[in-house]
Amino acid sequence: MTDRTTRARTEFRGFRAGDGPPLVAAWCRSAPADPVSADRFRSQVLLDADFDPAGLRVAVEDGRLVGAAYAVRRLTPPAGTDLEPEQGWVPFFFVDPEARGRGVGRGLLTDALGWLGGHGRTRVDFAPYTPNYFLPGLDAERYPEAAGLLESLGFRTLYEAVAMDRCLTGYAFPAEAGQRAAELTGRGYRFGTPADDDLPGLLALAAHHFTPDWARAIREALLRGAPLERIVVVHDPSDRPVGWAMHGAYESVTERFGPFGVLDELRGAGLGEVLLHLVLERMRALGADSAWFLWTGERSPAGRLYRRAGFATTRVFRVLRREGAR
Repeated sequence: MTDRTTRARTEFRGFRAGDGPPLVAAWCRSAPADPVSADRFRSQVLLDADFDPAGLRVAVEDGRLVGAAYAVRRLTPPAGTDLEPEQGWVPFFFVDPEARGRGVGRGLLTDALGWLGGHGRTRVDFAPYTPNYFLPGLDAERYPEAAGLLESLGFRTLYEAVAMDRCLTGYAFPAEAGQRAAELTGRGYRFGTPADDDLPGLLALAAHHFTPDWARAIREALLRGAPLERIVVVHDPSDRPVGWAMHGAYESVTERFGPFGVLDELRGAGLGEVLLHLVLERMRALGADSAWFLWTGERSPAGRLYRRAGFATTRVFRVLRREGAR
C-alpha cells in the first residue's frame, strides 16, 4: 500500500525507525489516563511476532508525529495452524489533542482499515487482539469522541467487558470459603501449588477447554521466572486437573489476577470460590494492596463470583466489530 497525503500538512505512513519515542510521547498526551511506557510499547508491539511496521499507521504534520492507528493481522498462529485469514484488529489509535478536529483520527482509521483490507481482512475487531492487547475494547465513557468515530466507520458493539478490582488491605480468608475448601477436600479434591510434572496437564486444560492465549500466558510467565506459588491448581478425586487460578501472569504485574478457570461441568460446586480466595490470600501475603483484572462479563457466572468476593467494576469496555467493506 502506498503512503498518501490527505492535505498539505498531514501525511499518513507506516512506522519507521525513530518513530517510537515520539509515538509514546504522543500517546501519553492523548490518553493520560491510559499511558504507555517505552518498555511496554516495545514488548507489546515492536517485539510481537505479528508486528508489521507497515500496519502501524502514523500521522505526521510538519515533521511531528501527531497520531497513530495500529492495524495487525496474524503472521504466526497462536495455536495449531489457523492464521484467521479474514480477521484483523485495531488494538489502539490516538490523536494528539493539538491535532484534533481536522480529520486526523478518521484519516488514520481509514488508512488502517484500508491496509487490512489490502491483506484480505474483511472482519476487524477493536480491540481484543491477543496476546498483546492494551485494553479489552473502547471505554466509551472516557473516550466519547472515539466511540462516535468508530461507529461512523461501521463498528458495532459485540458485547461489553468490565474491569474490576478489590482492595486487599485487611483481607482475610473468608470462613465460608474455608468451610467449602474443607468439604471439597473431604470429597477427594486437592488444591495446591502445581509441581513441575503438573504443568503439562495444566497447560492442556487451559488450551483445550478455555483459550490457547491462557495457556500461552501461563507458559510465558513461568519462562520469565514467575514462581509456581503464583498458581493454585485443583485436581479432582481421579487426580485430573479441573481448574486453576493465578496472579502475575501478565507483564509480571503482581496485583493483576488471572487467568482463572474451572471446567464447565464442575461450575457451581464451589471450586472457583476456593481457588479465587486461595490466590487472594497469597497475593496479600506478598504485600499486594489490591487485586485487579481487565476482562469479564459483568453478569456472567465469573462476574457474580467476583462481586461476592468483594470486587467492584471500575471500567466498562465495548468490544467492537466491523464486518465487510463499507
